[in-house]
Amino acid sequence: MKKSKLSLIILLVFSLFLVSCSQKDNTKETDVVTTKNTEESSSLDFEGRTLNVVTTSDAYVDLFNKFAKETNSKVEFLSMSSGEVLAKVRAEGGTPMADLWFGGGLDAFMDAKNDDLLEAHNSDLTKEVDSKYKDPEGYWYSKGLTVVGFLVNNDVMKEKNIEIPKTWADLTNEKLKGEVIMSDPSISGTNYAALKGLLDLFGEEEGWEYIEKLNNNIDFYGKRGKDPQEKTSEGEFAVGIIPADKSAFDLAEEKNLTVVYPEDGIPWVPEGVAVFKGSENADIAKAFIDFMLEDENLEELAKLDGKDSAQIIKPGIKGFDLGLPADKLIEEDLSTFGSDREAILNKWKEIAGSKASND
Repeated sequence: MKKSKLSLIILLVFSLFLVSCSQKDNTKETDVVTTKNTEESSSLDFEGRTLNVVTTSDAYVDLFNKFAKETNSKVEFLSMSSGEVLAKVRAEGGTPMADLWFGGGLDAFMDAKNDDLLEAHNSDLTKEVDSKYKDPEGYWYSKGLTVVGFLVNNDVMKEKNIEIPKTWADLTNEKLKGEVIMSDPSISGTNYAALKGLLDLFGEEEGWEYIEKLNNNIDFYGKRGKDPQEKTSEGEFAVGIIPADKSAFDLAEEKNLTVVYPEDGIPWVPEGVAVFKGSENADIAKAFIDFMLEDENLEELAKLDGKDSAQIIKPGIKGFDLGLPADKLIEEDLSTFGSDREAILNKWKEIAGSKASND
């Protein structure tokens, strides 16, 4: 009997030992998985390195800071319009002026690809972008859409007893002679988008006839992309042709202005993002593009850009409700946005003559 009890006790102790060992093994396995996940999330470590960015404005500081924090890097940037960037890189024989080109009209990016100034990037995240908003070979991606509208100074219109324009045709009203301002489209991606969109809307012959009539009401073309918004808000002009975003609506509320989406068609252009060919930190620039395409960062970007939900490149990401009627966006031929740029600008310069900003 005593011998039987002793055997039972030995068996019990041995079982407890096996359970203990099993628990220890499971603990080890959990530790291994945790370590592996931690390593994956922190795999982007660019300590001691700096991503240099040329961008359209200083509005993206928060996004740049977030990327820098997550990747243990630094981000430095300078502001320049897309036309100026393209002209500078061409003038310097293709020498990259930064690692990442962030924002600006797509026409300049398409031209830059044709000039072999960009480096392709493809990843699992870029595969999720609709083909309408990326280069098929991965040389550029869109970060959102710019739409073109009118900014109207209500006080000037009242003083001149003119009704607020609702269509492009309304801008050719003789009463608005000298009262309309747009930026030089060779500098401003938004105003090149306006030209290209109008040609797609009316067709080439009728489109150029319209642009000649519009030119009759324009005294000069702005040298900066912000000229139409600033000069119209200051009362120097009755109507400015502008990117219609939240900043325009905020300014309108503050200064008794009206933002108009043209009822006969809204020009638009994807804003580009690309890596400069031969740049020192191209790997960080590519990592930034993937970072930008994560849903939460696209939503943050939409806020920084003041985009309506209809201006965002991935479905399901929410922007502001700015009342943009998506059905009024012009059916544009983006395939010729870059290839036709030089011909369109040359034709426009013939019409604008000495009013163009570089003459």
